[in-house]
Amino acid sequence: MLIDEVNIILKGGHGGAGKVSFYPGEKSGPSGGNGGKGGDLYIEATTDLTVLNQFSRKRLVSAENGMPGGLSRKIGKDGRDIVVFMPVGTVLIEKNTGEVITIDKGGQKILVCKGGLGGWGNYEFKSSRNTTPEYAQSGLDGEEKHFQASLKLLADFGLIGLPNAGKSSLLNELTSTSVKTADYPFTTLEPNLGVLNRKIIADIPGLIEGASDGRGLGVKFLKHIEKTSVLLHCIAADSPNLEEDYKVVVNELESFSNELIKKPQIILLTKSDLVDKKQLNERIKRLKKFKHKIYPVSIHDWDSLEELKKALTTS
Repeated sequence: MLIDEVNIILKGGHGGAGKVSFYPGEKSGPSGGNGGKGGDLYIEATTDLTVLNQFSRKRLVSAENGMPGGLSRKIGKDGRDIVVFMPVGTVLIEKNTGEVITIDKGGQKILVCKGGLGGWGNYEFKSSRNTTPEYAQSGLDGEEKHFQASLKLLADFGLIGLPNAGKSSLLNELTSTSVKTADYPFTTLEPNLGVLNRKIIADIPGLIEGASDGRGLGVKFLKHIEKTSVLLHCIAADSPNLEEDYKVVVNELESFSNELIKKPQIILLTKSDLVDKKQLNERIKRLKKFKHKIYPVSIHDWDSLEELKKALTTS
């Protein structure tokens, strides 16, 4: 199950405590070392949409604490930094301050919580007036932030259409991903992402009539189309009801949001190998009434795939 909204606590590591110690014998004097700095916490973008699932049980993530100072002015080891991966399209809102962090491009890395400074050991407090200080500082807390994280896909192209329209198979061929496919509806239960020449393509689970009211996979995935730039409307070439297939999906988009229907669309007549050339041309002619570009395509037709790839990467 895809988790697309979580409440999480992110925290930098606590600084290590300073040490109280003295040199032995004639050397005498304070020798306590400083504590190490706490680790920093970063967020890094990934195209793996499932990484928010890591918070299904664990809501607190913290960088490593700094180590305490040691004898002979030895400084404690700094805590290790930690990187928390978030899907591209995640928006984080800090509940106390209203700070907003938007993860909008692959490879993006953001420092979110700084680790606390280590405390001074008693050596640092030595002075002419106090030659044997018997105290040291505790380390400082790392920054702690409470976020609500919500995922909305950020993709250049969104593959939409009725269940079993061939979206996942097409994503696999265009982007060399490995999405599960089968010849029955709702094989895809979660959105999937692939990359074609730096263009992100999202496979949105199949929509059915009534999806905007919660039927089938419902509005859970309709919202992921909101930030998709271009919709690739997949219609199976062997469907007996081409126009109706198109209208069902478009009506659900419009019912969910008037803005969705305004997005640029390209019609992909999928599974074109299942009809002969005469039937294919007749189907293309019927779909021209919707006034979108139309590309017949089949995962078994290399030329059609290359033509579509060229169209998508040059648009």
